[in-house]
Amino acid sequence: MNAAGGPPALLIIGIGNPSRGDDALGPLLIERLEALPGADVELLTDFQLQVEYALDLQGRRQVVFVDASLDAVAPFTFTPVVAEADASYSSHELSPGAVLHAHEKLYGEPPPAHVLAIRGETFELGEGLSAAAAAHLEAALLFLRQRFFDTCS
Repeated sequence: MNAAGGPPALLIIGIGNPSRGDDALGPLLIERLEALPGADVELLTDFQLQVEYALDLQGRRQVVFVDASLDAVAPFTFTPVVAEADASYSSHELSPGAVLHAHEKLYGEPPPAHVLAIRGETFELGEGLSAAAAAHLEAALLFLRQRFFDTCS
């Protein structure tokens, strides 16, 4: 909770599997952000998005979904997300747009949201983080620090 008694203004959700090489980028970024001095932010991590995350969006002014991507331009992309029903409703995981859509159906207008897609190269089980992904992680961390945190030196 923040000083006003509500949830922190910013929610950052890191998505990925730490056992699958560069898929660990989302959780690793959350670990790095946890080490920063206090800010009005809540940090969550999970292997995949679930419909229950729609509850976590309540009372937020901004949401950032962080995930590894083979399709992102290196080092990362930062794109807005819109609420939309999509095929992920019937799969084992939801897209960020589907989470926003669930929030919209339950509670009304969702908060502004973005996807920070960090370029990954290898996603094999048991692999470590690739050198390229490690560099992309550093660039994404610097970007978030400059955009949302006042701790950048």
